[in-house]
Amino acid sequence: MLYRMMDHEAPAGVNPHVPNAARMFDYYLGGKDHFAVDRAAAQQVLAFMPQMREVARAGRDLIGRVVRRLVAEEGITQIIDLGSGLPTRDNVHQIAHRVAPETRVVYVDNDEVVCAHGRALLADPGRVTVVRGDIRKPAEILADPQLRAVVDLDEPVAVLMMYVLHLIPDTDGPHEAVDTIRDTVAPGSFLAVSHACDDANPPYMARITAIYERANSPFVPRSRADIARFFGDFAMLPPGLVNVWPYPTPPAPMDPELAATGYSGVGRKI
Repeated sequence: MLYRMMDHEAPAGVNPHVPNAARMFDYYLGGKDHFAVDRAAAQQVLAFMPQMREVARAGRDLIGRVVRRLVAEEGITQIIDLGSGLPTRDNVHQIAHRVAPETRVVYVDNDEVVCAHGRALLADPGRVTVVRGDIRKPAEILADPQLRAVVDLDEPVAVLMMYVLHLIPDTDGPHEAVDTIRDTVAPGSFLAVSHACDDANPPYMARITAIYERANSPFVPRSRADIARFFGDFAMLPPGLVNVWPYPTPPAPMDPELAATGYSGVGRKI
């Protein structure tokens, strides 16, 4: 079990006095890898949106359902998890390996704390690796020798971008970054995206956005149309881009108001 991080234990180059989106998410999930400043910012969100813990748990469940679908039904044995965040109780490679032990997984994050924990807990040479990379520089990520040692980009791969694109402002070119990824991966590859939206509950989104202005990453919810653009000409798997991707059926219904705070979908390169 990971210990609760104290401010004086921050690794070199990590500022424990600035809220961090990945560590805030860890707090919502009930984890232990966060500093006091992360807890304070997360508690501000929970003060007006106590359901955020449920949203975070539902998000992890969604990732599990997406991975199982892609591995079990689409035959995917290579996964790149971009903006992977801190390790949790059930990580992507663990979910995939229960279905197909030969599945190879690369976790990518730009946070040194995330990468340090990932290297300590997740690395499995030949099958699982952790790469430090910035989604805003996709060509560098896809050319990284560590990634290339695990994933063959000439073969189909699933690229997960779950709950990360809404942490990248438009000025940093998130759509262009995803365009590069879609252009690079082989036919038969998949792109999975889950993204906060601002067209269902603007007051909630505006308040969350204001809190994240003090964090290491902004919070940029987008409209359904802007989220759909990330998929380009990829063919969407049924049921398309929806508030809750119900495949297979979630174990419990989600509050419609919470489900409407984001969109999720999976597309396939033809």
